[in-house]
Amino acid sequence: MKMIRKSNERGHANHGWLDSYHTFSFADYYDPQWMGYRSLRVINDDLVMPGMGFGTHPHRDMEIISYVLSGAIEHKDSMGNGRVIRAGEFQYMAAGTGVQHSEFNPSKTEPLRLLQIWIQPDAKGMKPRYAGKNFAAAPTGKLNLVASKSGRDGSIAIHQDAELSFAKLDDGQAVEYPLAAKRHAWVHVAEGEVSVNGTKLTGGDAIGVSDENVLKISAAKPSQVLLFDLN
Repeated sequence: MKMIRKSNERGHANHGWLDSYHTFSFADYYDPQWMGYRSLRVINDDLVMPGMGFGTHPHRDMEIISYVLSGAIEHKDSMGNGRVIRAGEFQYMAAGTGVQHSEFNPSKTEPLRLLQIWIQPDAKGMKPRYAGKNFAAAPTGKLNLVASKSGRDGSIAIHQDAELSFAKLDDGQAVEYPLAAKRHAWVHVAEGEVSVNGTKLTGGDAIGVSDENVLKISAAKPSQVLLFDLN
């Protein structure tokens, strides 16, 4: 079974300093048909203008992953973390019992583009934590494990039976991913043009896949894709 989410059908909010596309319902955008996919709750494609950002605000009981596509983001939180995350890096924050944080574009000239991802945790009231992974130098044509429940193979350990993998693909490259029985996949095309088991997708498009043994992702132009393996 396939569920296709086209880029131009997503929710959209342009606040001037922030231009954001919502794969699933978020803030003022509400669509009961698109409340999430399994434990995946939010994918926001955000363009943040130079010198602008999200002031200090709270979160709790949510797994929050950010991926920087271009530019950089300056992160500060109530756990004492403070750093700049650049293109090709993933940032993870388990909000747990509660955390406050801010995210700003530190550049005075360059916009910031990032994907903001929320995954619902499998338990509430966990201790907040923070981690990151840098894939800026990752080779093309390979799926890289970013996050998993167990933290296997050096991935970020998260509070959910879910895995996030990431691939950069050049024109003509392809990767395959085996999907176990009773598992569900969500493939989000961050940029480029790919086909997923024969379905063509372009930047911002996504597809949910169930009841298939393997996913074949082939690129028609340089692309970046995120693959979620969900229970």
